[in-house]
Amino acid sequence: MRWDSGQLAALAAVVAEGSFEGAARALHVTPSAVSQRIRALEAAAGAVLVRRSRPVRATDPGRVLLRLARQVELLGAEAADELGPTDDDRRPVTVPVAVNADSLATWVLPALAAVDGVVFDVHVADQDRTVDLLPDGAVMAAVTSRAEPVQGCTSTPLGLTRYRPSARRDAAVRWFPDGPTPDALDSAPMVVFARTDDLQDRWLRDVAAAAGTAVPDPPRHHVPSTAEFLDAVRHGLGWGMWGPLPRAGARFAVLEPDADVVALDDTVVEVPLHLQQWRLRSTVLDRVTDALREAARRALPQPSAADAGQ
Repeated sequence: MRWDSGQLAALAAVVAEGSFEGAARALHVTPSAVSQRIRALEAAAGAVLVRRSRPVRATDPGRVLLRLARQVELLGAEAADELGPTDDDRRPVTVPVAVNADSLATWVLPALAAVDGVVFDVHVADQDRTVDLLPDGAVMAAVTSRAEPVQGCTSTPLGLTRYRPSARRDAAVRWFPDGPTPDALDSAPMVVFARTDDLQDRWLRDVAAAAGTAVPDPPRHHVPSTAEFLDAVRHGLGWGMWGPLPRAGARFAVLEPDADVVALDDTVVEVPLHLQQWRLRSTVLDRVTDALREAARRALPQPSAADAGQ
């Protein structure tokens, strides 16, 4: 079946903008024209493609065609580049990517800034969940903790994100006079990024396993922003996983040295990161992913040779 490129562009715009009105502004047409294109595409597909909610969301059949729409846009932009400049007002191609908040706050933005002729639609999610946006076409590439490639994608190791359980110095003395024991950890307030953030709980499970006790269940502050999460620990709101820690010689603007914050013990929690991307021959997508891999190589600690061979 042949699909109408204008109708596919309308579908991509409606999902990206979240409304028919927003899609109309992005496409420089009327909302009625967008609606007509979506209805025509639905008729051709024989299925409802979007849920007309706020924001508009693609249905399962809609996600199949959304992925196609993204690919058509990407390949069309590359063909235009190869043909050379014209008198048309050519807009840069949009590349949607998914990243975890810590990577976005530290090393990802400099990588994206180095890619010319592309605008980015950045989706932020937990590193375990960014990859879920790839199969339905919402993004073309994802920084993720999951190594196994999802269907239709490739997976490349990026490096490690490392964290230390830490607290403000005076708070650590007050909450953990005998060190981070299970009893102390059960009562000391803890800062987490989001309800899906498992970093702190992962360490708590290790502490409990080593001590042969129940897993501590401390009171929790939820602070869903990397910079503000670190500030919460700096101000003594609670203890949390301090990081990501850069590789030797690299610096993160958001993570400056802080003499008032101390590690609770010598533990370093490591989270390997991978870059998954569509298995699609595209010079634009390759430029984006090459920039991400190079930035990660410079910024992130790499696994040891023994770890890499496992």
